[in-house]
Amino acid sequence: MKILITGANGMLATQVITDLKRGYTELGKIPQNFIGAEILTTDVDALDITKKDACEKYMAENRPEIVINCAAYTNVDGCESHQDDAFKVNAIGSRNLAIACENIGAKLVHVSTDYVFAGNEPTPRREYDIPHPISVYGKTKLAGEEFVKQYCKKSFIIRTSWLYGYNGNNFVKTMVRLCHEKGGASVVNDQHGNPTNAADLSHHLLKIADSEEYGTYHCTGNGECTWFEFAQKIASLAGFEGVMKPCTSDEFPTPTKRPEYSALDNMMLRVTVGDEMRDWKDALEAYFENQDK
Repeated sequence: MKILITGANGMLATQVITDLKRGYTELGKIPQNFIGAEILTTDVDALDITKKDACEKYMAENRPEIVINCAAYTNVDGCESHQDDAFKVNAIGSRNLAIACENIGAKLVHVSTDYVFAGNEPTPRREYDIPHPISVYGKTKLAGEEFVKQYCKKSFIIRTSWLYGYNGNNFVKTMVRLCHEKGGASVVNDQHGNPTNAADLSHHLLKIADSEEYGTYHCTGNGECTWFEFAQKIASLAGFEGVMKPCTSDEFPTPTKRPEYSALDNMMLRVTVGDEMRDWKDALEAYFENQDK
């Protein structure tokens, strides 16, 4: 078994690589088919997914059975000012991988986002709900989803949200740093979503990849909260009780309009391979317990 992971230097990819190498995740064993798998890893220096010929050449020469695409232009505000670059990576890059996977009969696991939804509905979005992104990031990620569905029969689209992990920068690490450096922070309390531990997502990416349950999945931590509530819990677990202050999005303007309510429902997981995603509070507690191991 050969498994290719793109965007290998990123937070999610490094978690998947770690789990594959050690044979287990925080939630349990990896699929038996992946034990001892040959792991191929690339980032932009080794494979520029925006170049179609390079993707097809790499796939033809290495012939992975599974590709897990963690490569993306994830700077949400940066997407607004660098729209062509965002489209090249998030849409064209995804298209190129999908075509290259189809050429060799490989499965493609493609990671997407809650930002494909407008965030103006009062209940968690399910996989059959119609996307309507309001940002360039969301629009380019949705275009990537459409390319994957169009060009690769054996594809899985995995939408996640508010991702944090042991490697790289993320909201959890930023809040802990602000607690230490500034004694707290003001955090928006009018945007709702699902915090997701990369360890939980990695477990499910591998479980899904081992199946033939092709389609679109929502894969987020169970339960929902606001960014302020998320920050409150982070500060508490870091030993800084009561230092976070709520504010509105209007008080903290950004170049990108964020979804007000982007919670997702893991319906496809429940009815196919099974939803083992932890409650977001439990997963966050586990993160603090395991981060130094």
